[in-house]
Amino acid sequence: MIVQHSFQTTGKSGSQTAGTLYLVGTPIGNLEDMTFRAIRILKEVDMIAAEDTRQTRKLLAHFEINARLVSYHEHNKDASGPELIRLLESGQSIALVSDAGLPAISDPGADLAAAAAERGLAVVPIPGANAALSALIVSGLPTERFLFAGFPPRDRKPLTAWLNKLQRQEETLICYESPHRIAKTLPVMLELWGDRRIAMVRELTKRHEEIVRGTITECMAWLEEHPPIGEYCLVIAGISALEAAAAQQEEGSWWTSLSVEEHVAHYEAQNDDRKDAIKRTAVDRGLQKRDVYNEVMKK
Repeated sequence: MIVQHSFQTTGKSGSQTAGTLYLVGTPIGNLEDMTFRAIRILKEVDMIAAEDTRQTRKLLAHFEINARLVSYHEHNKDASGPELIRLLESGQSIALVSDAGLPAISDPGADLAAAAAERGLAVVPIPGANAALSALIVSGLPTERFLFAGFPPRDRKPLTAWLNKLQRQEETLICYESPHRIAKTLPVMLELWGDRRIAMVRELTKRHEEIVRGTITECMAWLEEHPPIGEYCLVIAGISALEAAAAQQEEGSWWTSLSVEEHVAHYEAQNDDRKDAIKRTAVDRGLQKRDVYNEVMKK
């Protein structure tokens, strides 16, 4: 089903029955990054749904915004989400904000936006600062094509699987990492990807903004001399087209000595589930997925 909605200038238009969900970008550090439009929308909506009401209350106080503030975050979204949808359907307009930057990127706001869109409610972006794109444009790495990969897994096994899946990407890669994890993530990245070019960006737009560019090895050495502080955005060079072609040629027939069942088991061992392992095996062998499925399941 195709759902369309017309643009509204405020959250209290009487031209439609249902309200509007505004996805409002907020500063990632410097309050001067707040847009005039964002301030106006926050003043006009019926309520503001915030990831951390304490953090957002400071922002609202600074700009003298007195709208009603409610909590919406990862731990209460199953209860709060349906209630917010009900309020939207009843005609109230809501602004959704995250702690910093654009909502619905690696946060539960994505679920609320998807639920609203699914019900045909108006979902309107109010652009603002974004850490991933800000880090990308100052990284010194190619910006024509890029892939935002969110947060790396915490534990070694899922982290290895995550890195293996991204290893052949030619696009510049962007991810977030905590100061407590970055010194553990980079060595695994070096082990699996080699010594790629990387930019470590932290405290964007703040007083102690820092951009460290170099190889993974050089950045690891930097962290030994400068203990990590603050959340990091990592921008990593993708594999070159030449390297990708060479790797594909080298690995093109690695599976020829394996049975179909062993081929599927190989991918399952990389943390793929059975369905994905069957799909990848079918692609490797030029077979239909159902043929691989039948071969494996008859065993």
